[in-house]
Amino acid sequence: MQKERITDKQATHLLIIFYIGSTFIIGAGAGAKNDTWISVILGVILATPMLFVYARLLALFPEKGLFDILELVFGKIIGKCVAFLYIWYTFHLGALVIQNFGQYINTTTMPETPLLIPMLCLGLVCIAAVRSGIEVIGRISVYSLPLIFFIIFIVQIMGLPNWNLENVKPILANGFLPVLKGGFSVFSFPFAESVVLLGAFFSLKTNHSAYKIFLKGTAIAGFFLLIITLRNIFILGGMLPNLYFPSHVAVSRISIGHFLQRIEVTVAVVLIFGVFIKASICLLVSSMGIAKVFKLHDYRSVVIQTGLLMVYFSYTLYDSIFEMRAWAFEIYSYYAFPFQVILPLVMLGIGELKRLKGS
Repeated sequence: MQKERITDKQATHLLIIFYIGSTFIIGAGAGAKNDTWISVILGVILATPMLFVYARLLALFPEKGLFDILELVFGKIIGKCVAFLYIWYTFHLGALVIQNFGQYINTTTMPETPLLIPMLCLGLVCIAAVRSGIEVIGRISVYSLPLIFFIIFIVQIMGLPNWNLENVKPILANGFLPVLKGGFSVFSFPFAESVVLLGAFFSLKTNHSAYKIFLKGTAIAGFFLLIITLRNIFILGGMLPNLYFPSHVAVSRISIGHFLQRIEVTVAVVLIFGVFIKASICLLVSSMGIAKVFKLHDYRSVVIQTGLLMVYFSYTLYDSIFEMRAWAFEIYSYYAFPFQVILPLVMLGIGELKRLKGS
């Protein structure tokens, strides 16, 4: 089950697109209003120590995935209990991503189409990708990331005439507390979500590849998230916190003469690639966890069932788009904290002790 290989380049591309995922369209740290760009920088800084923790875990246990590490650290019984928690977290996160995609399509493009339809379409594509393996997902990320960067760059250039640099002022008008809360939100969504990739990066080139992958991928993704956030602030100003999909609204205002308009479709293109990769990784890791816990020969045997359950669960998550946004920015950070911080730190502490004892 773990004979698949991905290169460091593929892993880095995967991580970057995983970060972009639904963050590109929903935004990050919206509670900080026009200081959101500061929250993005703060979120990257806060996430950096945890990235070292994740990388160290992969270095301590080479060629071992998340669920193998849990068993080695906690033992079979406790390890299996913690594995159930991470199976739930990855399953839930994948459902959240699919929900974000469905709400976006239903709200902006196909309001009369049942919400389940775009979710099911995305889920089926993710199932096909995961059954093909992490190598295929890695190759897709390598080919799709340059397109994503190209679209972001072109849209940034086209949006320059709509920028109002005064929208970023006054800086810290509401004090530092909203920025700090926004930074914590950005830390957990999307950067600390990279803990999920402990289950996918089970075979990297060297024991120390993880450090380069996590730091380089986070720096690049953080930079692009920063410039996208600044663009949205420059174009939308005070409207930013009140919008469900700020990037879509910001790009929809960009036009060049009468011949180049309605370019918000580019936002949908980036979103589709992002949510596809992110939901696929969540489904992959969740399926691997189920296979590990129940001692199945191959995780592919449960991908279809898990994927369809993930789609159905995503459909039942919220009653409205308002609830989706409230969960993302007000509740999710606290809910995800044990999975992203507490458990990895405990794993690292026990792992280091066992290394020192030579066991």
